[in-house]
Amino acid sequence: MSSLDVFFNPKSVAVVGATPKPGKVGRVIFENFKNKFKGKLIAVNPKYKDVLGVPSYPTLKDIPEDVDLGVIVIPAPSVPKVVRDAAEKGVKGLIIISGGFSETGEAGRKLEEEIKKIIKEHNIRVIGPNCLGVYDAYSGVDTFFLPEERMRRPPKGAIAIISQSGAFAATLLDWAAPRGIGIGKAVSYGNKIDVDDIELMRYFEKDPTVKAILIYIEGLKKGQGLKFVEAAREVIKSKPILILKGGKTKRGVEAAASHTAALAGTYELYKAAFRQAGIIEASGFEDLFDMAKALTTQPPAQGNRVLVLTDAGGMGVMATDALENLGLEVPELSNKIKSQLRERLPPHCIIRNPVDLTGDATDDRYKIVLDATLSSDEIDIALVIAQMQVPTLSEKVIDYICEATKYGKPIVVCMAGSEFTEEIAKKMEAINIPVYSSPERAAKAIWALYKYGMYKTRV
Repeated sequence: MSSLDVFFNPKSVAVVGATPKPGKVGRVIFENFKNKFKGKLIAVNPKYKDVLGVPSYPTLKDIPEDVDLGVIVIPAPSVPKVVRDAAEKGVKGLIIISGGFSETGEAGRKLEEEIKKIIKEHNIRVIGPNCLGVYDAYSGVDTFFLPEERMRRPPKGAIAIISQSGAFAATLLDWAAPRGIGIGKAVSYGNKIDVDDIELMRYFEKDPTVKAILIYIEGLKKGQGLKFVEAAREVIKSKPILILKGGKTKRGVEAAASHTAALAGTYELYKAAFRQAGIIEASGFEDLFDMAKALTTQPPAQGNRVLVLTDAGGMGVMATDALENLGLEVPELSNKIKSQLRERLPPHCIIRNPVDLTGDATDDRYKIVLDATLSSDEIDIALVIAQMQVPTLSEKVIDYICEATKYGKPIVVCMAGSEFTEEIAKKMEAINIPVYSSPERAAKAIWALYKYGMYKTRV
């Protein structure tokens, strides 16, 4: 078992600073655990004998039973004393939510060094300080101190998030929730005095619930770059890593330094390191999730040759431009496949690639083209554009696209429209076919599938 298991699957949790007062951080976190956590919950606050009906103790040392995980939500100057209490109690892990450490200057740095010394002597694992901590949709651990009416929690899913910024992690969860994007775990590690992104990457590599790892990073500790690259290179053998880098410009670097005391460094060096490691870099959080959606539902691509299949010629042209601009290929189909298609499709269909089924497209035509192309060695990936406004199309197209996954090649769908189209898209995604509202977004998802396939081949 990993020493990090205590953060995601503790049997007992004590919240130091738990309070019944509405609006307080200690109240929100305690309610999160009370409503969702499957293990034993304990309050620590000398002001109360109970918090929201749960027994409260003056200190960690006063708790009669064992404590696996402590969550600290008190002012920074008092934190070292609580960490010492945790050491005496035998607490295995601490999440220090409190801010006011190295990110604030010399006084905070000294407090941080004091905590580091204690946890090193007593072998206590720590996430934080100055963080939101851990969200685990499976175990119910949730130290994100933002109430659910302000920050929705997404459904369980195959994505794990590692974020140096707590606010950014919270935004990702809140943004993903109404879109139905499943996130199983998220960690905001703040000043990372102990547990860092490298260790979390390796932990999620072994987690069977995780299929893709998303990272927001502002900077690495001095001398950590090579270890980060080496760890990522190992992890991507089994799972893709997508990264969003904060601090790319001179002012961005300065902002990162004041935000989480990060060594943001030169962006070009980070960019080169990501490429060397096989990490796929995103340009924004929408881009991050678009690629993650494809990577968690589709197999990696074994080449860059894309079939564009459409019932709308203009969308096919836009998709071709977007794919070619990303270094992907939209090859003309061989005479052999063209001949097969001519025999079965109406003469007005365009069968070069993009294959345009035109405005009277039927479900059967999609099946004919997908079978002929994906069963060949000419195509590595399919981009299916289905404009559901066409009256000759029905929900049957979902079944035919799903059937085409038997060829073991990634399939990405693009469809845009109002309520009827959105319902079709939801049904498609329920069977793990990723759907995008524009050719450009679909093309970027395909690019990620190709990049990950190439990285896996390389390592």
